[in-house]
Amino acid sequence: MNKRITAAAALLAAGVLALAGCSGSGGSGSSDPIVVGSVNTISGAATFPEASQAAKAVFDKFNADGGLNGRKIEYKVTDDKGDPATATANAREIVGSDNAVAMVGSASLIECDLNKKYYEQEGILSIPGIGVDTGCFDSKNISPANVGPYNDMTLTLLYGSEQLKLDNICVLLEIAGSTRPTYQAAIDKWTELTGKKPLYVDDTVPYGASDYTPYIVKAKQAGCKALAINPVEPDAIGQVKAANAQGWNDVTWLYLTSVYSENFAKAVSNAGAGIYVPAEFYPFTEDNDINRDWRDLMTKNNIPLTSFSQGGFLAATYFIEALKSVKGDVTRESVSAAIKDMQPVSNKMVGDPYKFGTIPTAGWPITLKSGTNAWEKVADDWFRIPTK
Repeated sequence: MNKRITAAAALLAAGVLALAGCSGSGGSGSSDPIVVGSVNTISGAATFPEASQAAKAVFDKFNADGGLNGRKIEYKVTDDKGDPATATANAREIVGSDNAVAMVGSASLIECDLNKKYYEQEGILSIPGIGVDTGCFDSKNISPANVGPYNDMTLTLLYGSEQLKLDNICVLLEIAGSTRPTYQAAIDKWTELTGKKPLYVDDTVPYGASDYTPYIVKAKQAGCKALAINPVEPDAIGQVKAANAQGWNDVTWLYLTSVYSENFAKAVSNAGAGIYVPAEFYPFTEDNDINRDWRDLMTKNNIPLTSFSQGGFLAATYFIEALKSVKGDVTRESVSAAIKDMQPVSNKMVGDPYKFGTIPTAGWPITLKSGTNAWEKVADDWFRIPTK
């Protein structure tokens, strides 16, 4: 009888120990990989593949250098295809089934808004490489590496009206999910700061249209002198070419960081009166030491040099900084605590130090002039949204 009791007690103790190692990715003495995940829009009308590619490159290098005391990061990248059901399923697979300790480097049109309550319920934090939808910026469990399209919209409007002294600015919006009110808030912020309003706002512009001519013709006929628009790169190329086809060569384009790429510059020969962007990260087309580590790693891994890959690189870098500070078991709880407790991380690639829970407000003004096919800086420092 005593032997049976002893055996049962041993089995119970073993079970308790096994369960203790099931939170997140195991204890400090474990050799199991540290699971980290991301939900991305990699296929569909608007895609952001570079962020997770860049994050993976950072994690691969971290693993090659020995990982965390020999433990490697296992990075799980999923594609939500811009589909709500897939985005929610992806998060539940990574968080619920794979027991990830954090979400890092995501870039999705829709996933933050869909999954923020689930992340809060599961006690997991997310550091997107590129925050896109509203949920990325209003959740206590999500804090992107980038400024985001809403502050970016305020910045591009401010630069257009206050630095370029443009009037008759029209706003064209490509809307995904529930982002319309947040874009309006960004426009209202500009109005609050300057007293100026857009000539008109058109929020019917589609992602991935085959022809943007109707929207461009309407803007030209309305007397717009500048267009503030929030497209992804292929859409922006189509918009500029539509203006070219209409002979509209004196319009100024106030775009967001999403169009800032070498591919876009090569594809656009006539940029009208110029294309201006408040780059969310230090201009990557500048060849200097500020972007050196990022550029070298992206080039080595054949990852496009874009702001999206800058965001993914920084998100993974911030996460590793927090991971190294974990004392004891590496669990979802200990990693979340380390991320929240991490002191602001300064990096010359960004205008504001990264601190989980805060939203950056700085962009670096750059321009693409007609016939140049190359981006160039138009400021010597970061341009910020002023506080009132």
